[in-house]
Amino acid sequence: MAETVLRIENVNKSFGGLLALNDINLEIERGKVHAIIGPNGAGKSTLLNVCVGLLAPDTGEVTFNGGEKIIGKKPHQINQIGLTRVFQTPEIFPDLSLLENVMLPALSKRDGSYKMSIFKSLSDEEEIENEAIGALETIGMLDRKDTIASSLSRGDKRRLELAMCLVQKPELLLLDEPTAGMARHDTNQTIELLKQIKEGGMTKIIIEHDMHVVFSVADKISVLARGAIIATGTPDEIKANPLVREAYLGGAEL
Repeated sequence: MAETVLRIENVNKSFGGLLALNDINLEIERGKVHAIIGPNGAGKSTLLNVCVGLLAPDTGEVTFNGGEKIIGKKPHQINQIGLTRVFQTPEIFPDLSLLENVMLPALSKRDGSYKMSIFKSLSDEEEIENEAIGALETIGMLDRKDTIASSLSRGDKRRLELAMCLVQKPELLLLDEPTAGMARHDTNQTIELLKQIKEGGMTKIIIEHDMHVVFSVADKISVLARGAIIATGTPDEIKANPLVREAYLGGAEL
């Protein structure tokens, strides 16, 4: 039986009387890519915000790695134990080079801060730089390591942010619409990158509207509609589910 890395139990969240999350129960298996799909306003980003400490649920619990409670921890504390999130809008440092952007979170993972100039020793700095170089190589941007981040296209900024997450070596990576706003060429490059990362065994939760992306990388898919999970299954099971087609695409084929 597959090991559960993240367990979401009976999570509810309301905003001004509107139920955004309705009794969510979900298990994320280690080493798998679990996609969460659904129409706008279904509660997908709200669910991720609960998982990374940006929102507190009204009721319910989220546990990590066999029982460590997430609810009540601050976002930086959750990041330190191994949950890292890629946001819808790229969160980068525009005035720094690509290499500096990736070195910062590598340092933060060690001491909990963004103090670029403070290293314990020269060997520590060299080690962090080597880790950053490895992450940039993974995303295929090592040859641009000295480029200032503000000059990148949207697609390249998303890949840079992904490198900033990968260098932290998270146990669970949460991606909120990783291909949003990308041209098809950039989307296809991102799909190949996600497949490459998948081969490395990293556990991932992906929120995505592009079904081509979802069906290309997901091992399991959960469908949210009006704050509730209406189906969970393999890509083939989700494609064949008439309830999912009705809720998500008005009955059209996925």
